[in-house]
Amino acid sequence: MSAPPRDPKRWLVLVAVTLAFLPVVIDMTVLHVVIPTLTQSLGASGTEVLWIIDIYPLLMAGLLVPMGTLADRVGNRKVLLSGLAIFAFASVAAAFSTSAAMLIGARILLAFGGSMIVPCVLGIIRRTFEDADERAVALGLWGTIGSAGAALGPLAGGGLLQHFWWGSVFLINVPLMLVVAPACYFLLPRKEATTPGKWAFGQALLLIAGMISLVYAIKAGFGGSKPLAIILPILAFGIAMLALFTRTQLRSDNPMLDLTLFSRPAIVAGIIMALVATAALSGVELTLAQELQYVIGKTPLEAGIFMIPIMVAAAIGGPIAGWLSNTFGLRRVATLSLLLAAGSLAYLGCADFRAPGFDVPAALAVAGLTLSTGLTASSIAIMGSVEPEKGGAAGSLEGTGYELGSGLGITLFGVFMASVFGRAIEMPPDLALPLAEQARRSIGDTYLVAAQLPGEQGAALIAAGKAAFSAAHVALLSVASAVIAALAISVYVLLARYRPIGGAGH
Repeated sequence: MSAPPRDPKRWLVLVAVTLAFLPVVIDMTVLHVVIPTLTQSLGASGTEVLWIIDIYPLLMAGLLVPMGTLADRVGNRKVLLSGLAIFAFASVAAAFSTSAAMLIGARILLAFGGSMIVPCVLGIIRRTFEDADERAVALGLWGTIGSAGAALGPLAGGGLLQHFWWGSVFLINVPLMLVVAPACYFLLPRKEATTPGKWAFGQALLLIAGMISLVYAIKAGFGGSKPLAIILPILAFGIAMLALFTRTQLRSDNPMLDLTLFSRPAIVAGIIMALVATAALSGVELTLAQELQYVIGKTPLEAGIFMIPIMVAAAIGGPIAGWLSNTFGLRRVATLSLLLAAGSLAYLGCADFRAPGFDVPAALAVAGLTLSTGLTASSIAIMGSVEPEKGGAAGSLEGTGYELGSGLGITLFGVFMASVFGRAIEMPPDLALPLAEQARRSIGDTYLVAAQLPGEQGAALIAAGKAAFSAAHVALLSVASAVIAALAISVYVLLARYRPIGGAGH
């Protein structure tokens, strides 16, 4: 049987859909540097600020799979163009929000549009690149956009704030959408092979309710922001909804999501890689930024410059992963990249950031490169294991892994750091108990308490906080290294029989 003809516009299609993906990724991180200014401008409370930040990834985690399966039913082109329109409108609404409630509403719309864009982008790449080797390269370039966008978010937000008001960080999406939407309209084929059957709206509601409840309960539980009396019922509700959704899928003649996808080891391996690698990358970057500023005393700009190696290496890891996978095989590349990532994190745990020399930037670059390679390998494994008409559903599963990894990774890393920090810090003598309890919460609280104390006592508390945070950072990197090493072994086993659909594989 002869291979289907290759689309002569396939690389232009790749450019268009990856650019459509860029604003979605930027919006995941762009608010990190804008929050202080935004809070003052809108008079937002602490609870409102948390919802402004969390509502976007929370809803995305719940909506990605339903939107991906919808795209498989009605076509990626229709859903993608609708998502671009919603995202552009929501960006304008967010930019000109006059209250915290209005901004939260706009962020809900942004999540709705973004959840339509992400699985469609991956589904279109799967349909456009039938050849497995070309698809690996295409997914590598897509991964570069994802890594670069996440790194660009805080930098773009900080740069815009120096010259414009906080809403400008959302308006930057609009010109790009005005270019990308027409390009997608004309480049993407109007006729697509779709999955038969109707999209089950009731099943989608079960999945959305279950995922959002489960993720919220986990984040709130580990973050300690809500009492157990509130968290446990939400957790139970989420588990019940997901159990009912699973039961419905298994019994339905028209299931919304093909659960047999989870019987394919490469897809399971890809989802786990996406979740763990994203969690490690986001968590390590967050704690490293705190170490550089709180312990070593670098300014935010100096800390950003220090972290350039991990950001740049992460951005170029995608295409390198595609080429390496085609040359040496996905199983070897995925396993070796994760083992090298584990080694680099273990080394960073023992390194002296005050005298970095050449070895610390090199280790940071290795960590960024190998974790990014692992993320691209997860895309190749997932998208190479499904037929083109199931690309949207598979892409949504991968996207859910990214969202859960990013959101839960930061939460879990933060809770781990706080726990180790609280036990490691040695309080100066004669410090009042309420102040000591506050100082144990985090190194940020340590600095706040120290500002209220006399000179020598305050300096002693800060010194104790720095020592405790460094100890916690070492423990965190050691645990992250062990987890990724264990993941490498699991991936090696799960990818033993991997053969991509559309190519011979390795």
